[in-house]
Amino acid sequence: MDKLKVYVVAEDYAGYESPLLAQHGISILLETYGNDLVKPFRILFDAANNSEALLYNMKLLGIDPKKIDAVVISHCHWDHTGGLIGVLKAIKKENLPVIAHPEVFKVNITFEPYLKSEGVPYNCTIENIESLGCKLILTKNPVKIVKGIMTTGQIERTTEFEKGGIFTFTVVNGNLVPDEILDDMALIVNIKDKGLVIFTGCGHAGIVNTVLHSMKITGVRKVHAVFGGFHLLNASEERIRKTVEELKKLGVEEVYSGHCTGFRAHMEFYKKYGEKFHRIHSGYTTIF
Repeated sequence: MDKLKVYVVAEDYAGYESPLLAQHGISILLETYGNDLVKPFRILFDAANNSEALLYNMKLLGIDPKKIDAVVISHCHWDHTGGLIGVLKAIKKENLPVIAHPEVFKVNITFEPYLKSEGVPYNCTIENIESLGCKLILTKNPVKIVKGIMTTGQIERTTEFEKGGIFTFTVVNGNLVPDEILDDMALIVNIKDKGLVIFTGCGHAGIVNTVLHSMKITGVRKVHAVFGGFHLLNASEERIRKTVEELKKLGVEEVYSGHCTGFRAHMEFYKKYGEKFHRIHSGYTTIF
């Protein structure tokens, strides 16, 4: 890919003196150029939790939802899927690819502080998505979207320090079991002369696992940046320290983070990455 323009359409922080709206969740628009594309190809990665706020921000950012060419959902949680139906109605495009893991529509609940659903909202169903003319691609495997851009598929988990942290449950064969969020996926863009830029929703598989898996399936060892939420908000100091250390060892050059990463992790990233650490927010834009 010759060039990638990134818009953070929705995030937990709106930025300083910004007219844009914040909301719990994340949604990122990728606008790609090059590799013989006759026009920019646009991918929406996640849909945050509220489509009205999402579409409001799109309007302020000059983004026409009807020009979105594909949608990728990172995992089941409501703060990534809550805005999906509303934004698909705004895109209004037949055969629009919507890519997700086959377990994304599962039951996902928590008992703290009380019983509630953490999964996709009630209206986010296979039937409703397909009724809008979309083509659901539900697979555990990586999906090539255009040359230089692919999903990770289900992420291989190999690190010891990124295990644990389970706070939700699902139902398997009638039994209530801890949900490891195996539906967690990321999006990989291979930028010419830079290397990989890896986008995560929450990074439930672990951001280091995600980088290792991305390197493995692409065969590319150079990682320019990781971008998104890394789910370190309630992580131990040891896990935060180890995460930053391992990303440095793997040669990750820049970190763009927000959503569920947390203040303590952001401070550690800033200590180790300095000006190469970027706190994203609604309306944040950059070009790779």
